[in-house]
Amino acid sequence: MAKYIDPKCRLCRREGVKLYLKGERCFSPKCPIEKKGAQIPGQHGKKRSHGRLSGYGIQLREKQKAKRSYGILENQFHTYYETAIKSAQNTGEVLMQLLESRLDNIIFRLGFVSSRSLARQLVTHGNVTVDGKKVDIASYITKPGQTIKLSEKSTKFAFVSPNLTEKNVPAKWLSKKGAEGKIDRLPTRDEIGSDIKENLIIEFYSR
Repeated sequence: MAKYIDPKCRLCRREGVKLYLKGERCFSPKCPIEKKGAQIPGQHGKKRSHGRLSGYGIQLREKQKAKRSYGILENQFHTYYETAIKSAQNTGEVLMQLLESRLDNIIFRLGFVSSRSLARQLVTHGNVTVDGKKVDIASYITKPGQTIKLSEKSTKFAFVSPNLTEKNVPAKWLSKKGAEGKIDRLPTRDEIGSDIKENLIIEFYSR
């Protein structure tokens, strides 16, 4: 499966906001947004950053920001949109719920790791079970009532163990005890707390 392998901090600078792709580093003075501001990367970034975006450009940037925040490529992101548009519920909210229901995001929201990329690493290396069965697909869509547990080996990893000893509070729609978590229900839009404007993404795909 294709994946982005270039420096993650470039993505934050391109979107002009912190996407929190590198965990604790994003909260430190080492974050490029803190040092260089929201200047677009590249030789001509300073000139491009002052341009005024069209309506299409604003919608495109919002879609790109959402994709990059959750670490998803275009085909898969569009599939989520197609699923959401078929729902009788609010399309934007369903889209965000689908993104939040990804297994890698659940690991992140439970507070087991500090970034979605680390959560994806845990899943793809076979260190996560769902209802007692090993799942190594980061895009696996979880459902309310399911139980997610880390393998005993992974609880000793340096990027995991500190999060298990600290009293990290998971998202309101999740519950956690030690290295095990449960999906109590789907999140409401307010509980997701993202600055993503999903209505612009819907407009982009609907044009």
